[in-house]
Amino acid sequence: MITSPHNEHLKEIRKLNQRRRARQLSGRFVAEGEDLLAAADAAGWEPVERYCAAGSGLPGTEVEPALLAAASELGSGTRALAVYEERWAPAPTGPVCVYLHAVHDPGNVGTILRSAEAFGAASVAIGPGTADPFGPKAVRASMGAVFSVPLARTSALAELPGATVALDAGTEQTPSLETLALTELTLLIGAEREGLPPELMHGADHLVRIPIATHSLNAAMAATVALYEASRMARE
Repeated sequence: MITSPHNEHLKEIRKLNQRRRARQLSGRFVAEGEDLLAAADAAGWEPVERYCAAGSGLPGTEVEPALLAAASELGSGTRALAVYEERWAPAPTGPVCVYLHAVHDPGNVGTILRSAEAFGAASVAIGPGTADPFGPKAVRASMGAVFSVPLARTSALAELPGATVALDAGTEQTPSLETLALTELTLLIGAEREGLPPELMHGADHLVRIPIATHSLNAAMAATVALYEASRMARE
């Protein structure tokens, strides 16, 4: 059982939780909580290391509860956490892919992963400036989808599968997604405030809008609505 706050494994967990650079150098990340670890198990991910609070009865190396809580990123602490190797697909795949460009908020990134899983997207492509999908906040917001949705890094429209469809605030003259008859597509999602840059808007095969009564949706909500529409079209 781990009883020292100076334990090297706990130090490494704190580094992985707090510093993106540590994750990039090691290619590892931390997942916290029994539900996330169960999702990893169900998806066939084998942890590099697994820890549990002493006396919890959970699998893993036992740690004094106060020390495990101190290593945790959760405000209330945790009873279980594990370290995993990042997994990156060699390329994004269809028939439905989501491309994230400069989506800075890790909570949005994680939520989009969750929606991608819910609506059957084949992959999520991580573009330049997008928050780390394996960061603590993104992993938590994904509710386990980070373990089941393939992730790929990309920076060019030509690397994306199918027709590229850029989401925009749109006007009445901009078509909605339901008007397109597409069997393979990539949804392009931009930053919360700035949206997609002009070169991506102009380079996309299609520009579509989500008809709404107000002026905007956040990135995760817009992606979720578009993913629902894409899945509905695939069923019809």
